Amino acid sequence: MPTQTQQGVTKVLSGANASFKDKGKPMELRLSNMVAAKAISDAVRTSLGPRGMDKMIQTSKGEVIVTNDGATILKSVQALHPAAKMLVDLSAAQDIEAGDGTTSVVVLAGALLGAAEKMLEKGIHPTIVAESFMNASIKAVGYLTEMSTPVDLNDKASLLRAASTSLNSKIVSQYSSTLAPIAVAAVSRLVTPTSSNVDLRDIRVVKKIGGTIEDTELVEGVVLNQNVVVAAGGPTRVEKAKIAIIQFQLSAPKPDMDNTVVINDYRLMDKVIKEGRQYILEICKKIKKANCNVLLIQKSILRDAVDDLSLNYLKRLNILVVKDVERDEIEFLSKSLGCKPISDIEAFTEDKLGYADLVEEASDMGMKVVRITGIKNRGRTVSILATGSNQLVVDECERSLHDALCVVRCLVKKKALIGGGGAPEIHVSRLLSEHAHSLKGMEAYCFQAYADALEVIPTTLAENAGLNPIAIVTELRNRHALGERNAGINVRKGLISNILEEEVVQPLLVTTSAVELATETVCLLLKIDDYVQAR
Repeated sequence: MPTQTQQGVTKVLSGANASFKDKGKPMELRLSNMVAAKAISDAVRTSLGPRGMDKMIQTSKGEVIVTNDGATILKSVQALHPAAKMLVDLSAAQDIEAGDGTTSVVVLAGALLGAAEKMLEKGIHPTIVAESFMNASIKAVGYLTEMSTPVDLNDKASLLRAASTSLNSKIVSQYSSTLAPIAVAAVSRLVTPTSSNVDLRDIRVVKKIGGTIEDTELVEGVVLNQNVVVAAGGPTRVEKAKIAIIQFQLSAPKPDMDNTVVINDYRLMDKVIKEGRQYILEICKKIKKANCNVLLIQKSILRDAVDDLSLNYLKRLNILVVKDVERDEIEFLSKSLGCKPISDIEAFTEDKLGYADLVEEASDMGMKVVRITGIKNRGRTVSILATGSNQLVVDECERSLHDALCVVRCLVKKKALIGGGGAPEIHVSRLLSEHAHSLKGMEAYCFQAYADALEVIPTTLAENAGLNPIAIVTELRNRHALGERNAGINVRKGLISNILEEEVVQPLLVTTSAVELATETVCLLLKIDDYVQAR
């Protein structure tokens, strides 16, 4: 019969009350998994919320990243323990699904693991804990959906509120009035009345150093990462542009293998040079014949995409040249400009060109930017020009924009908003505790533990803002018990207020997907009882 020893008192348990005592190794392994996963969750815990701290990351190449975006921090963490890696993947999954809430999901998973550990210490079987947690998460998502407010995509104000809330917890929060409208406008431009999702690959953020974050703008048309080639003095502004994207090279042909040709007669030398010129001239003439006056040339590995000779010819023909267009940009550009990429000079015809009113390279605030505006039959794509005074700022600006875009995209996927500031978590936690009283046996215990674990979000928000977490969370519970279901922590003023009036809102999808993903990961970790290293 199993005996349970507590402080030297031996009780003999029998039947259904015999507590679950695992064999030594699986229990140790579970604890080791939990410790490793909780360590990761504690690492990002301080960066949650608008008053969260930032992390400075040095990459292996020696670059420095300053950010408080959970997904970015965890991407750079070299987690060795397999359970810790699961939490890194968890934040990546949240980044793909919702795009925001990457820190909250990891913090939540850490709290749930702590709750599960207590349940295991009480001797409840891991499978029962996992099942109860899954049931609790289904209930939680139901409660969240019930307290959300539906939103109309034409109501720009509520979209703006959600985007600003997301930006408020970022380093660039003081520029949220600039970046939030850009994110909303960018996504609105891609949404059709029937669409249930937006492909963020159709929104391109071009980063340029120069100016400040306030100069970040949504460009009507396309912005290029590259600059115009002016080595031979070609044009930098073309009106009524006819644009071609070419994937072949404008330079003398070269064999694939290295070989040498010995010429011992200067007339032959002349002939070789002449034929090279003739070859390039033919190509340039064919390009001009199709009425093309702007060339975007794909980057080439084998030989120069353009050489001085061809640039000279193109200058005489008054054709604007942009070279080194990356291969992964080709699809975006051809979609935006409404033209087809041309892979061979023989296929160069006018029907493959794109038309625009103006292509010009303008330099303002020390950065040169190529803009293509007034595009005819333009695809559903958007370009955003992100600027900043140095690389760190521009990178952080891009990450924050990405999060804001994702928030607006979530509202396209699931058209509902929910409060922020710990209000939904406390609300759900209260309802789950009430529900736990109606259950019996082990499940009631597990539900109660799950409900308590949800309180980690408001607690952490209060901690990071330098408030007293115990006082704040108790007060918050009290307000919710009195029926104020939208009471949340107002971090700025350090008190409890109605969070919807403060305009702190987030998409429903962010919170529900965080709860679902965190619970799934915790249940996965609970069910592991051995760890085998493969050769």
